[in-house]
Amino acid sequence: MFNKKFISLGVESTAHTFGVAIVDEAGLILSNKKNMFTTKDGEGGLIPSQLSEHHYAVALAVLNEAIDESKISMNEIDLISFSQGPGIGNALRVGAIFARQLSLIHKKELIGVNHCLAHMEIGRKLTNSIDPVLLYASGANTQIICYENDYYRVFGETLDTGIGNFLDSFGRNIGMGFPAGPKLSEIYYKGKEFIELPYTVKGQDLAFSGLLTSATRKYQEINKNGFNEQKSADLIYSTMHTAFAMLTEVTERALAHTNKKEVLLGGGVGCSKPLQEMLLKMCESRGAKLFVPPNQVMVDNAAMIAYTGILMKQNGYKTSINQSGILPKQRIDDIKINWMK
Repeated sequence: MFNKKFISLGVESTAHTFGVAIVDEAGLILSNKKNMFTTKDGEGGLIPSQLSEHHYAVALAVLNEAIDESKISMNEIDLISFSQGPGIGNALRVGAIFARQLSLIHKKELIGVNHCLAHMEIGRKLTNSIDPVLLYASGANTQIICYENDYYRVFGETLDTGIGNFLDSFGRNIGMGFPAGPKLSEIYYKGKEFIELPYTVKGQDLAFSGLLTSATRKYQEINKNGFNEQKSADLIYSTMHTAFAMLTEVTERALAHTNKKEVLLGGGVGCSKPLQEMLLKMCESRGAKLFVPPNQVMVDNAAMIAYTGILMKQNGYKTSINQSGILPKQRIDDIKINWMK
């Protein structure tokens, strides 16, 4: 049994964000600090060597910010939780090394957490959803996930790139910096005319590469004789609307297949208001409920890692130093779930 003050320090470093958070077993977030790698307009996206350099440079400062805000000392920490996978190897490695160092120096237990699983568990905790279909919409991942027979099963997923990477690639192709998603969402509401674009759904799976190629070409055609603001807004609206309609279709199909009545959003793209609005209409038409966690835990963050580490520890999971290597291709359906009834 755990006392009420059992506390986990989480480290997140799967991709662009290095984060440190401190959370107690009740799910109370005592601090949730981060530093995110970004680029200027027109520059490249996530370059692994630059990510690792960024994470090493900011790690100690982010830790100190989290400690200061939480008013919790390292002596009061019971568990060091870290994102073990999936993710970009160079980025994951920084967080894993940092977590091992904290574990060894301060003699704290260590536990590796699956990043996708953490999105599910922090979302369920903070929204009070019970048995949802998770639309996991992040940079590298686009999956439809729900619980069945001791595992979180992937009922559908992208066949090429994640929705976040798709939006960032499209943004970069039209001259935006990283991340492009928030800027595209603002322009979305300025669109007035829908432009037909490739729509690729195969059963419960989906693909974005054809949409990316077509949208980029159309943007270049629209602006070949000078920037056309309204036509550009129309194309951005149409591109996002098409992509989000694909996400909504496969989510609805999973609801129908499983007879579940809850949809939970997770991942940074889940912060997009256009996506939330589309999913809400779908859920209302099916008599289902949409759960949207706070933005701070939908984007990459360490609070979800810290909380899920406690949940795993309470249910018998352990990670030795020898077992703490990174798992860049780890899937959520690799992990047995022994806390769902």
